[in-house]
Amino acid sequence: MKSRIMNKLWLPLLFGLFLFASCSEDEEMVVEFPNWQATNEQAFQEVMDYAKAETSSGNTDQWKVFLDWSLENQSANMGGFIEDYGDEYHIAVQVLEKGTGSGCPLYTDSVLVHYRGRLLPSTSYEEGYVIDESYTGEFNDDTALPVKMYVGSLIDGFTTALMQMHIGDRWMVYIPSQLGYGSTESTNVPAYSMLRFDIKLVGYYRANHKSRAGEPKGEWILE
Repeated sequence: MKSRIMNKLWLPLLFGLFLFASCSEDEEMVVEFPNWQATNEQAFQEVMDYAKAETSSGNTDQWKVFLDWSLENQSANMGGFIEDYGDEYHIAVQVLEKGTGSGCPLYTDSVLVHYRGRLLPSTSYEEGYVIDESYTGEFNDDTALPVKMYVGSLIDGFTTALMQMHIGDRWMVYIPSQLGYGSTESTNVPAYSMLRFDIKLVGYYRANHKSRAGEPKGEWILE
């Protein structure tokens, strides 16, 4: 099911990219990210439209859509109006594995996660360039070591996903550029890039109180 969905979403984009590459064989320089902003905006919209259609039909076990964490529970402005934010302020999620943990990480928590982030397929990278990862090769739960992250230190799209995940959840998270690096080019990430993160939540740490010495106390929640 997953492979058919992904093929449906990415094949038109891959065809356009490879066509560009073949037409550029006689040129001295091949453009790695042709028409990047428009390609990424179209790709994200296609995924979001699919996710919304699936959730509207009741398939919330496999697909989810979440508003940026910072815009949730907002108060009405002076005119009593709460803004209806567009798709670019949401993330789309495909559930790969469903966890059984209770509770979700807070913005102030630390987490243990496995993850791999990619760009869209480009001229030289059929599966999308890997921008960051906590493991190499195929993911193996038995051998991969989770990494520690502070929820509030990440890009908004990643933070939004973590704050909705339960321990054991493994999600493919689709992040629009607005909740990623936006119009600014970052290390390994061109401007206007939609990001795809494969994330598995292993546990999270919540500080409960401070000791007399002022040291924070808390616990790792792993189930």
